[in-house]
Amino acid sequence: MSVTVRVPAKVNVQLAVGAARTDGFHDLANVFLAVGLYDEITVTPADELRVTCEGPDADQVPLDRTNLAARAAEALAERHGRSPDVHLHIAKDIPVAGGMAGGSADGAGALVACDALWGTGASRDELLEICAELGSDVPFSLVGGAALGIGRGEQLTPLEVGGTFQWVFAMAGRGLSTPAVFREFDRLGEGTDIPDPVASGELLAALAKGDPDALAAAVSNDLQPAALSLFPELAGTLAAGRAAGALTALVSGSGPTTAFLVRDPESAAAVAQALLASGTCRTVRTASGPAPGATVAAAG
Repeated sequence: MSVTVRVPAKVNVQLAVGAARTDGFHDLANVFLAVGLYDEITVTPADELRVTCEGPDADQVPLDRTNLAARAAEALAERHGRSPDVHLHIAKDIPVAGGMAGGSADGAGALVACDALWGTGASRDELLEICAELGSDVPFSLVGGAALGIGRGEQLTPLEVGGTFQWVFAMAGRGLSTPAVFREFDRLGEGTDIPDPVASGELLAALAKGDPDALAAAVSNDLQPAALSLFPELAGTLAAGRAAGALTALVSGSGPTTAFLVRDPESAAAVAQALLASGTCRTVRTASGPAPGATVAAAG
């Protein structure tokens, strides 16, 4: 018996960040859009909990108990009074350390897969509660589609999307640490009055209408200056995508993946080709969104 769950990547079409809280976290207004790049997590019974991984940059994925997939299996097992004795195999296609929630996707996928394998019958609310304990982006990986995340990003409200949005993603030659980007955000904002994060009405309306031009005019990422401060070369990638005809360009989440909204699949192909030719990134991928959240792809 094994269960395979497919989980999408995400792009933050808005990431508004408040000042650091006393607990070290930041209040966010985080508009997530799931896109069609997927990790697949396959769970099979085993003598003990173990994690394996294949795919691009799999050597950068931790295979110990710090992996979010392993932590998800342990959390569900503990709640239901059983041992987390499973083999978790991750087939990576979401960029590693790229700001697209690949690790969070693996945590959500493992949770859904273990629930199905063990027949624990966990409610949606219970699964979301465990997701929130695992990390700020994990609940959205479970839900997919589009959503506004507030608090640390884990308190989700589903959003209406009126069409399909086409994206090109450029992967950088090295990763960026999310905590390091937030620390740089705090450093850059020191001594300034940082407003409370609020979702953009124009952006939510653009999503609801499915209007790529309106969405391009409204996207924003408060972490982008910090990411560019730590990784200045990303500015060249953003400029190359804009020059190739992208409607807009931004750093995805904490980076270093850069995201380019385009009008249609033909534009996506042209922008992707130009980005590769520019020499400012390692690889490129095209994808559309919204995409469904963690979904059982195979069981048997």
